Amino acid sequence: MDVFGVMIGLVLLFGIATLVLAVVGTVKAAKAVAAKIEKHEANARRAVEAATLKAKTYTKVGPTAQIATVRLKLRTSLDGTRQVLEGGLAQDGQLGESLALLTRLDAHAAELDGELRVLEREPDTARIAAKLPELRERAERITHAAETMRWAAQDRMHRFADDELSRLSQECESEAGALRHWDTGAGSGAGSGSASGAASGTAAASAAASAAASGGGSAGVGGAAGAAGSSGGGAVRAGLTDGKGRPSAEDLLGLADPLAKLAQRLRKPSAGPSAGPSAS
Repeated sequence: MDVFGVMIGLVLLFGIATLVLAVVGTVKAAKAVAAKIEKHEANARRAVEAATLKAKTYTKVGPTAQIATVRLKLRTSLDGTRQVLEGGLAQDGQLGESLALLTRLDAHAAELDGELRVLEREPDTARIAAKLPELRERAERITHAAETMRWAAQDRMHRFADDELSRLSQECESEAGALRHWDTGAGSGAGSGSASGAASGTAAASAAASAAASGGGSAGVGGAAGAAGSSGGGAVRAGLTDGKGRPSAEDLLGLADPLAKLAQRLRKPSAGPSAGPSAS
C-alpha cells in the first residue's frame, strides 16, 4: 500500500506540475499576443491620425489648418528620429541613450499635442491667435531637438560605414598583393622549367623508340605517348564547362559496374577443346 500511495502521489505531482507549466505558458503567450496587438494598434492609430492631419492641412483654412500643420510636423519629426535610432541600435549600442532621451522628448510632445488638440476645438479665435505662437514655439524646440539627434545619428552611422569601407579596401588590396606573389618567382623558375621539359621529352622519345624496336607495336607507342603527356606540364585539371571530368550517363544511372562486369565476361576466353592445341 505504501508503494502504491507513493506512485499515486508522484502521478499527482507530475499532473500538477504539467498543469502549472501549461498555465504559465498560456499566460506568457497571451501577454505576447496582447503586446503585439497593442503595438500594431498604436501604429495603426498613428497612421490614421497622421493621415487625418495631412487632410486637414489641405482642406481646412485659418487657425485649424495652422494647428494641424504644427501637429503633423511634430509627429513626423519624432517618428523619423525614432525610426533612425531604432534602426541603428543593433549596430551601435550608444544610440540607446539617444533613444531614452527621445522617449522623454516624446512625452513633452504628447503633452503639447494634447494642448494643440484642445486649442483646435476652441471657438474663440482671439484665444487661438494668442496661444498658437507660444505652442508653435514649443513645437519648434521639440522638433529641432529631435532633428538634431536624428542628423547626428545619421552622421555617426555614415562615418562608421566609411571607416569600415576603408579598412575593407585595405584588406582587399593586401589580399590582391598576396595573390600576385607568383610574379616574384616567375623569372627564376623559367630556366629550370625549360630544362626539365627538354629532359622529359628526350626520355619519352627514347621510350617510344625502344618499344617500337622490341615489337610492342601501337601499344608501346601509346604507352610512351601517355608517359610523355603525364610527365610534361603536370596533370590537367578539368574545367566547369569544357566537358572533361563530367560523369557519364552510366555513372548517373548507376549502370557503370554492371556494364563493366558484362564486358569482362565477354572478354574472358572459353575453356573449350580449342584451348588445348593453342596451348601446345
